[in-house]
Amino acid sequence: MAHEQQHPYHLVEPSPWPFMGAAAGFVLAVGGVMYMHGLPMAVLVMLVGLALIIATMFFWWRDIIREAQWQGHHSPVVQIGMRYGMALFITSEVFFFLAFFWAFFDMALYPRTGVWPPEGIQTFDPFDLPLINTLILLLSGTTVTWAHAALLQNNRKDLLWGLGLTVILGFLFTCLQAYEYSHAAFGFTDTVYASTFYMATGFHGFHVIVGTIFLAVCWVRAYKGHFTPEQHFGFEAAAWYWHFVDVVWLFLFICVYWWGG
Repeated sequence: MAHEQQHPYHLVEPSPWPFMGAAAGFVLAVGGVMYMHGLPMAVLVMLVGLALIIATMFFWWRDIIREAQWQGHHSPVVQIGMRYGMALFITSEVFFFLAFFWAFFDMALYPRTGVWPPEGIQTFDPFDLPLINTLILLLSGTTVTWAHAALLQNNRKDLLWGLGLTVILGFLFTCLQAYEYSHAAFGFTDTVYASTFYMATGFHGFHVIVGTIFLAVCWVRAYKGHFTPEQHFGFEAAAWYWHFVDVVWLFLFICVYWWGG
């Protein structure tokens, strides 16, 4: 009884994964620097760093799922703290994309060459593939909301359907984005318009891939019966992240594809 926990908070046990994650990120960064300087073995070092990061993510999240699902450490108080943490993370992502929008608007409103987009740049038709991708992401936002509503009602069938459709739509978006890039009339280094375009839309595409994997893991967990109406922060965080991705794309479509073109 002397060792019985007298509070609702979770005192995290010592874990090797923060150190492993930092070390893996360092290896990946060193490989990136080597690659930019044309040094031998650079690609191998980068692949080793990437593999270590993926392994760290897998085992770290495995431990967190174990804490939540079987050890019962994620009390309502702990979940509140995790929600604050996810909200702060998404806030940091907002400022991350804000930097790209700032760069784009700075050049668009005060073009150094006197015209925007720069001469020789053939922009994408916003009402072709970009519009289709916009509709796909908006639809995916409704399907993930459907899945969340089904979970709150303990409707496992609709939960799996909603999550599955969201994952498929996310994968379809990525495929269409890759197809669009393959038919672009300009490269990454062709003027500042091309650089800001690819940085903003490319990082958004990366976030879509991460969010799709996030939701796919949630589908597997839902299939195994991990989530309950009272405890489902893992899915809730994935849904928040996906809605953030939706909103960023709307700004990209309006500002970069439509107005910026």
